[in-house]
Amino acid sequence: MTENMTSRRMTTMARSMTTPAAAIRSARPRSFVRLETLPGADAARRKAASRAVAEGELIKVRHGLYYRGAKTRYGMTRPSAVEVAFEALGRKGVGPAGFSAAREWSLTTQLPPALHLAALKPAKDLPGVTLTIRSNLDRVDLTFKEVALVELLRDPEVYVETGWPALVELVAIAESAHAIRIGKVLAVAASERDVATRANAARLRADLAARSHAGHAAA
Repeated sequence: MTENMTSRRMTTMARSMTTPAAAIRSARPRSFVRLETLPGADAARRKAASRAVAEGELIKVRHGLYYRGAKTRYGMTRPSAVEVAFEALGRKGVGPAGFSAAREWSLTTQLPPALHLAALKPAKDLPGVTLTIRSNLDRVDLTFKEVALVELLRDPEVYVETGWPALVELVAIAESAHAIRIGKVLAVAASERDVATRANAARLRADLAARSHAGHAAA
């Protein structure tokens, strides 16, 4: 094989590896594929994605976003509502709200019809998700579970069916296990515009302090 023929073959191979179809095939299972990040022209990307969906290689999640699941005997696995939300919103300041927050903390048996999330920015077309936008940018450093606690402090009488003492108990356990940063959570809750959240944060702080004092006294 001449040098020119070898060069042309390598060029052809390189081009084939950068086609949108090749990029889709190389995506790892259980990962998202964004139309905008695929190589090639817009028309070629859309055509490759549509073909991959038709052939069962991709699942269309929302506009411009696809999922390459793992193939099983029952078909391709689908992403969870939380995974789709994280892909669209990121993870910063995103967490459960309403009864979804109560379920995250095991404080209700209510099953909401859709996952209710609070976030700092909007997103359209999130299947299986009810989205509430919050304006407090201090939430950006909170974890999923910490956002859920701030949301519960908005109206615990509605969402915590096991009662306030159960909330205090579980928060104390989570703090002891280093599952949450209670100081950070209470600081963020105290900066919320919602008056009830601020009042309940102060109440929780006082109850946790009293609980800790009682524990030390008993010891």
